[in-house]
Amino acid sequence: MNKNELIGAVASSAGISKTQASDAVEAVFGSISGELSSGGEVRLVGFGTFMVANRKATTGRNPRTGETIQIAASKQPKFRPGKSLKESVNK
Repeated sequence: MNKNELIGAVASSAGISKTQASDAVEAVFGSISGELSSGGEVRLVGFGTFMVANRKATTGRNPRTGETIQIAASKQPKFRPGKSLKESVNK
């Protein structure tokens, strides 16, 4: 399912127009992104938790040249599924 299909599914499920569903989906994504960029996490009970994980700086190797390179530290968005989501997928 892509973003347009998700918007269509939300619209039909909630009985609203696709424009309203698009605004709602964008608002949810924006809220989650905003919270993660400020270092917080988003817990949706029964669905899962969106969080930020810190990745340490490491050394890597360029596969083409074999040259050693430095990989900078970064923050990565992570998702940990909740119990209800895991159970619904494993039925």
